[in-house]
Amino acid sequence: MKEYDVVIIGSGAGANLIEDALSHNKTVAIVDKGPSGGTCLNTGCIPTKMIVVPADRVMEVREARKLGITAEIRAVDFPAIMERMRSHVGKSRDRIKAALEGAEDLDYYGGEAQFTDERTLEVNGKKVKGKAVFIAAGARPLVPAVKGIESVEYLTNESALRLTALPESLVIIGGGYIAAEFAHFFEAMGTRVMVVQRNKRLVPEEEPEVSELLRRSLGRRMQVHIDTEAIEVKQTGPVVTVTAQERGSGKQREFTASHLLVAAGRKPNTDNLMVVNTGVRTDEKGYIVVDEFFETSAKGVWAFGDVIGKKMFRHAANHEAELVWHNAVHGKKSRMNYLTVPHAVFSWPEIASVGLGEAEAVKLIGKQEVLVGKAMYTDVARGEAMREEEGFAKAVVHRKTGKVLGYHIIGPHASILIQEVVNAMAADGNVWSVAKGMHIHPALSEVVLKAFGKLQPVDGEHHHHHDQ
Repeated sequence: MKEYDVVIIGSGAGANLIEDALSHNKTVAIVDKGPSGGTCLNTGCIPTKMIVVPADRVMEVREARKLGITAEIRAVDFPAIMERMRSHVGKSRDRIKAALEGAEDLDYYGGEAQFTDERTLEVNGKKVKGKAVFIAAGARPLVPAVKGIESVEYLTNESALRLTALPESLVIIGGGYIAAEFAHFFEAMGTRVMVVQRNKRLVPEEEPEVSELLRRSLGRRMQVHIDTEAIEVKQTGPVVTVTAQERGSGKQREFTASHLLVAAGRKPNTDNLMVVNTGVRTDEKGYIVVDEFFETSAKGVWAFGDVIGKKMFRHAANHEAELVWHNAVHGKKSRMNYLTVPHAVFSWPEIASVGLGEAEAVKLIGKQEVLVGKAMYTDVARGEAMREEEGFAKAVVHRKTGKVLGYHIIGPHASILIQEVVNAMAADGNVWSVAKGMHIHPALSEVVLKAFGKLQPVDGEHHHHHDQ
């Protein structure tokens, strides 16, 4: 058995710890079942954004009519779009793997690992033990217990990226971020898409009115069924049939397509890793339970990233990696402020969000203390010029202090527009710190300010216009 000061599991955000550990003269091993680079690079953010960009162009062409431009799309080269994405990802993955394998002071164990004892792992028949173990083992697609699912061929967010031919039709089970992005992509490429979502809302983590606008927008392009649960799937030759039940009425309907995509959530890789053998506590879904400093119930074992199931985004995991190392080396000092972790959904329209929603804020500090402001894109000159009639921004603010509690945007460039609010929140700023910076006129960023200018109590009885 080989002992190390530091053993890291996972080469996504886990790899962020290597340099720190080596610079502290620690002996380091990294254990990784692959593919190198983790979820974000291989099956998450990077490849999906590379395919969503062409889908966005398709939508811009389709929607040019509202600006008086008639344009048409002659052809979509689906194989080329997919190949470009895969070759980019492949190069990055190979580069990371070569770096891990070739690093002088680092021992790299490629393969599926399992805990056998306290801070001890077995990988490819070799035993590895760490004085400190950092688990960043990520998550994988969750396949729901739908009758017949094991006997049909289905796609997940991982296998969908390996397609070389465009599906003629597609049923998507699920309605979260992954489902919303893939639905947008495949429909824009020319696939007939049907979405079956058991929740009452699409992207249910978002504000209700954001979910509703996404449902309406996608609903113009495809069938979107919410509050509908897939109860059985079967395959007849090349055709997949999904039987689903409306949860309110109990009415059943069938959807048939050439392909089925399961996008019903994520499942942590703790079961394969057998974390139980090292005394690490997990919750009922299998996510590792950590304290506010990322330490697990087992001494010397830390966990972060998707495997703890908090904010499952790469930018959050990168930040957690910084903190977990700091806490492990310098004693407990830093905790993560999850309130300022932003995220975006690259569907059409794009969505971006940070902090609390209106309902959460009311629950947390009381209705009297919350102000909400909403501005349409068309409330500012640039949005009017774009004829962006549905997009909006929504601000949630603490009445007494003017502190920004949350911010939500749906519409073009949402992921860019939200950044100034994220920065203000991270610097502990308030409404006025956003307003102090002069905004270019007529630029879309004025919509961010506009929502703050329309703050009013939650019941909406009278307006509060703060003097900026």
